[in-house]
Amino acid sequence: MFVTVDQWRSDCLSAAGQTLVQTPYLDQLAAGGVHFANHYSQASPCGPSRACLLTGTYQYTNRVVFNGTPLDRGLTNIALESRSGGYNPLLFGHTDQTIDPRGVPVNDPRLKNYEGVLPGFTVGLELPEDRSSWYRWMEHRGYDISDRARLIRPRDDIEIPQGRGSTWPPSPYESNETETAFVVDKVIQSLDELVEPWFLHVSLLRPHPPFHVPEPYNDLYDPADVPAPLPKPATTHPFFDAIMSWWFTVAPEDSLEVRQIRATYYGMVTEVDYQMGRLLHALESGGSAGRTVVVVTSDHGELLGDYGLLSKMGFHDRAFHVPLIIRWPDLGGVSGVVVDEFTEHVDVMPTLLDLADLPIPAQCQGNSLRPFLEEGRASSWRSSVHWEFDFRVFAPTVGLPLTDCHLGVHRDRKGKVVLFGGMPSLYVDLDSDPEELSPLTEHPAMESYVEAFFDWRPQIEDGPLASFLSTPAGMQRLEDP
Repeated sequence: MFVTVDQWRSDCLSAAGQTLVQTPYLDQLAAGGVHFANHYSQASPCGPSRACLLTGTYQYTNRVVFNGTPLDRGLTNIALESRSGGYNPLLFGHTDQTIDPRGVPVNDPRLKNYEGVLPGFTVGLELPEDRSSWYRWMEHRGYDISDRARLIRPRDDIEIPQGRGSTWPPSPYESNETETAFVVDKVIQSLDELVEPWFLHVSLLRPHPPFHVPEPYNDLYDPADVPAPLPKPATTHPFFDAIMSWWFTVAPEDSLEVRQIRATYYGMVTEVDYQMGRLLHALESGGSAGRTVVVVTSDHGELLGDYGLLSKMGFHDRAFHVPLIIRWPDLGGVSGVVVDEFTEHVDVMPTLLDLADLPIPAQCQGNSLRPFLEEGRASSWRSSVHWEFDFRVFAPTVGLPLTDCHLGVHRDRKGKVVLFGGMPSLYVDLDSDPEELSPLTEHPAMESYVEAFFDWRPQIEDGPLASFLSTPAGMQRLEDP
């Protein structure tokens, strides 16, 4: 069972040493399996990250650069490979992958939706960001869904107490009616009907914004107790100017509002953890937990007001450092182990195939994590980690050609370099600046990091689909500003 949550940063997991956020069920999963504490996603936002996760390839290979960029049909993926190995891979949730438009009629409705289903999956329940199936379920439960937006924002009919912010009011429904509860209910109902061997991909929409959560989770964390967000960087750089011009990435100026967003987000995390506990309990009570591989990760992180930013755009660790927990009791390997080596989303597909005794396609650029599951260590492993962010959809605000609107990161224990297509490079000395508050444009180590970066990533070839984007009007092509 392969579970992804949306927009969950690694430090919001109590098994990772976070004493404030409560995640008891994922902690139990980690205690019975392996927690990969230095795991990173390879791209942002959702569609690009999931393309890397589900194909085992870096963005410079798959060229899915934004939500709505088509996924090249020449690439295989975890669903197709598991299907060819005798599984019927079932999807509950979403994969955010856009169909390759070549050879598809121009009026095909799939070209108007960036949240398509990855080829190879059988859909058990589809729940993309429009939440249509959840709304219909809520209507069946007696809710008026004529104003759908009302159900995805905090209640506006109760007074906000002193010391709380605008995201404090609870959602206008009960805690057993969240999008996560809806998906988990459907998965649990399906478990008794599955024929072994089975493969489930459970993709949960939360704790992705909008920021709200039902009682009691809305008031579980006091804004006064949450860590203050990190300040804006002390470095002048054109990328910071650009990202601060994208309205949805800018955090509120009011410190209470930012702290309340963080407290609400922590409540959302704990609510998702509870629903995960229900799912794991169903595996136990159904007798299949001992022979089921369980993998839990997130597509990317969330900045939560750090550096004056929300969302997951940019290059900071907090947008790409995400949880990964794997449990396979039947392997007879280690449990309760925390792995400190660098692991990446491109490792997940090879791992799942390896654990199923299926061949790993040559396209996969990661490595199976099986040695860590068997022995808690690997004889040799990578010493650095990488990710990319392509911001060509914002080219008009940046003033660069589309093919220059990208960045890539090479990070090791001591530092990280950020290379931009059309802007000066940055270096972060993680020994002296672990919070990434003062990125540098010059540093003695930069040259060696740049060389290491290009050892990892060759010169980018943009490919035929990278500047295409699915929109409600159909497939469009981006043009240089």
